Amino acid sequence: MWRQAGKRVPEEMTDEEVQALAELTTKSSRKKYLKHLSIKEGHKMFRKEKQQKKKAEREELLPKEDLEPKNTFLLQFWNRSIDKHQAWRGAQAMRFGQPLVFDMSYDSNMARRELENTVHQLMEVEGWNRRATEPYNLHLCNLQVDGTYQKELLKQYGADVWDRILINSSDKHYIDLFPREQLVYLTADSPNIFRTFDHSKVYIIGALVDRSIQSGLSLANAKRLNLATARLPLDQYLHWEIGAKNLTLDQMIRIMLSIKETGKWEEALKFVPKRKYDGFHHERAQQEIPKNRVKRDTNYRPRQDESGFSGRDRMAGMPGDREKISQPSATRVRTSFKSNIEGRRNDGKGKVWWNDE
Repeated sequence: MWRQAGKRVPEEMTDEEVQALAELTTKSSRKKYLKHLSIKEGHKMFRKEKQQKKKAEREELLPKEDLEPKNTFLLQFWNRSIDKHQAWRGAQAMRFGQPLVFDMSYDSNMARRELENTVHQLMEVEGWNRRATEPYNLHLCNLQVDGTYQKELLKQYGADVWDRILINSSDKHYIDLFPREQLVYLTADSPNIFRTFDHSKVYIIGALVDRSIQSGLSLANAKRLNLATARLPLDQYLHWEIGAKNLTLDQMIRIMLSIKETGKWEEALKFVPKRKYDGFHHERAQQEIPKNRVKRDTNYRPRQDESGFSGRDRMAGMPGDREKISQPSATRVRTSFKSNIEGRRNDGKGKVWWNDE
């Protein structure tokens, strides 16, 4: 009936989506949920059609003989070989890597769509960490069995893939798994600035997507547990423009991987979306330097000697300027030479050689 009335509703729904729809109590919430499912279904169909179109265009451009395998002396890397290599590095990280904890205790503070978005970001986190040169030993703590987080992860990954994925998941608290003095909770509300990366610390990131910006949730949890807190040095390096200083989980993992590898915040903070800031502070300072230099040059006056001409006038003057400068000087030299000769002739002290016959 809603589809015939022009409402946005999905074409197909899973059993879980029907159950989630039945749990909603108000009519407006059901309309919003159906609209969300319809938009989600439209995006999925658009991506599928786009992939099929690209595949057809690629097959048309390539000749038929290029589609057939060829013998070559070059070593070809298959996807399964790359997957094995990345899986080996992930296994090494689970054994010897630095732990990075995601706090999964915020399921009650998020709506259904926010929780789904959180799980999608966690999948991005796992992918970026798996492809890194030195991956972290990821820990999903406070992950309750048969909880909303667990159900959504199993839905997105699949039961078989989730059992084989190289992530430590536990329903235990992180204070029970790691020493309290090594834990540092990263939150945007912390008064402490994260200046130097410490390889001996265990950093904690709250698995939270909060569209309503409920500030202070992660900081309150850290204070309740008496843990050290820190926030990224965004104001110290970036000229912040608009928006809150809350970053997504996939942006956080890329920043943490970069600062671990390079130790430079200039490199790590490049993964902050550029729509949120207007460049780094040192870049803006370099842009303002030429203006100051021009201003100082206009006030500068070269030093002149007794003749009224500076060294710049003698060495770097234009040809027209040289003629103007040399003409009065030559006149003064000839005048002084003539008066000197006449004085010597009058005194009778000698004769000039060109008048001596």
